[in-house]
Amino acid sequence: MSGRVLCNSQNGLWLFSPLSSIKSKSEHLRNGIFYRRNLPPLSSKRAAALFCCCSSNLRSSDGGVKPVTSEPFVLTTPLYYHGEKIATAATASGSSPTDHCNNISQAYKMLWRDLDIAYDKFIRTTDPHHEEIVKEFYSRVLANGDIYRADYEGLYCVNCEEYKDEKELLENNCCPMHLKPCVPRKEDNYFFALSKYQKSLEEVLAHNPDFVQPSFRLNEVQSWIKSGLRDFSISRASVDWGIPVPNDKKQTIYVWFDALLGYLSALSPEKENPTLQSAVSSGWPASLHLIGKDILRFHAVYWPAMLMSAGLSLPKVVFGHGFLTKDGMKMGKSLGNTLEPKDLVLRFGSDAVRYFFLREVELGNDGDYSEDRFINIVNAHLANTIGNLLNRTLGLLKKNCRSTVAVDSITAAEGSALKQTVEKLVEKAKGHYESLSLSLACEAVLEIGNAGNMYMDERAPWSLFKQGGAASEAAAKDLVIILEAVRIIAVALSPVTPSLCSRIWGGLKEGQVMAQPTPIFARIENKTEGEDGGETGNKKAVKDKKQTPQGQVVVEA
Repeated sequence: MSGRVLCNSQNGLWLFSPLSSIKSKSEHLRNGIFYRRNLPPLSSKRAAALFCCCSSNLRSSDGGVKPVTSEPFVLTTPLYYHGEKIATAATASGSSPTDHCNNISQAYKMLWRDLDIAYDKFIRTTDPHHEEIVKEFYSRVLANGDIYRADYEGLYCVNCEEYKDEKELLENNCCPMHLKPCVPRKEDNYFFALSKYQKSLEEVLAHNPDFVQPSFRLNEVQSWIKSGLRDFSISRASVDWGIPVPNDKKQTIYVWFDALLGYLSALSPEKENPTLQSAVSSGWPASLHLIGKDILRFHAVYWPAMLMSAGLSLPKVVFGHGFLTKDGMKMGKSLGNTLEPKDLVLRFGSDAVRYFFLREVELGNDGDYSEDRFINIVNAHLANTIGNLLNRTLGLLKKNCRSTVAVDSITAAEGSALKQTVEKLVEKAKGHYESLSLSLACEAVLEIGNAGNMYMDERAPWSLFKQGGAASEAAAKDLVIILEAVRIIAVALSPVTPSLCSRIWGGLKEGQVMAQPTPIFARIENKTEGEDGGETGNKKAVKDKKQTPQGQVVVEA
């Protein structure tokens, strides 16, 4: 993935578009497979927000494609709906697997909408197109001699959907990921010859170390491969809810030979008969798989071997992001500390939620949610630094210039030290976006806000307006320069806070009358609960000493 700074030929303003330069014939961005028995959790929300952030600068605010590149691209998000867990959950809810999956699918779509997450295709593994692609892929791998039938006995983790080596289990044969005992199973299944691709996978990682990111995830994958790869089961005789095995109707294709194929079936043209060739020619290989670290093994080991067997190209990058905790503790229903993403959005808005998790949790690492920290960060960065800068500028413009921009921003910025600072920070942010260092990208954009506030304080335009004449003209130029800096902030931060940024960006032309200030991001007040459940007052947020004085709102430019 790459990026560039584009120059708008209309007014010469520098527009930041971190994913606009596409080198391949198409850009295919995929977030990880959501395998859900129930409603989407916070971890799914963060994965999708990360995915959307990586792709959103290819889209306009109304969901359309920005005319920044002539190359095609596809943004897709898959849901896996087959298997033992899904069928069990449906039975427990008193519904059929189909009805159960329909309800879960709708919940995801509503949450994605609330979080301003856009996608081209929302894939369900129950789609007829998907089933045809899975069967063709299976048949191709079978013809290559990489599928065989055998009995297998071992310890099986139902949640992971895989057999485990005893050496990787905890006390009482508990899965280290789900902390639940694995159960002994003996099955007559079809297996994929993963061990056959041991050397090939080692060579892929040796020649392309950027295939798995970040680097410490690469080390994990290399360690798994080095320890010796074992063939894995790809069918079940005991599970009816799934796609029938083409050469054995008594068994169904299980999990990874079904779920992972969603990455290909997503590309299949809807009005054509689904084939692997049509899917591949529509945009494969994927430019990025953005996944949770718990399914890294399947995406960085199983999936590449499967693709090699089928004679298909590998994705360019597999990026494993971390997990979230709450107040330093793992989240779980038994602990009563789960976070409902819908509730967070209703309380704080999508921009605040997206900003905190993308700014405070460096992509690839684990992160922690604390409500106090959440409120402090959002207030300090969005309301204070950015909002206060815009408020101060528009207030002075209204008072002294009748809210009218008196000079073009290009003319105003000639020779300005702030312009040079902003250009350097834009390049800095662009580099971080390209390397998926989203937290550092946010930090670089925030530095533009800090620089703008410092410029305002140093230039003191309120004093220059009082002097009149040339000093007043200089003050008017200063306001234009600052407003342009805010607009650049909005463009550069749009992958993270698209709704907020769409309200404040816009070109600046000579004689343009600015809109009246309209509150669009109120400061968040941290409420505390009394013993009786009533509010006892506001907890004062810890001030960020590096930020400018507290502002009330972010307003529309």
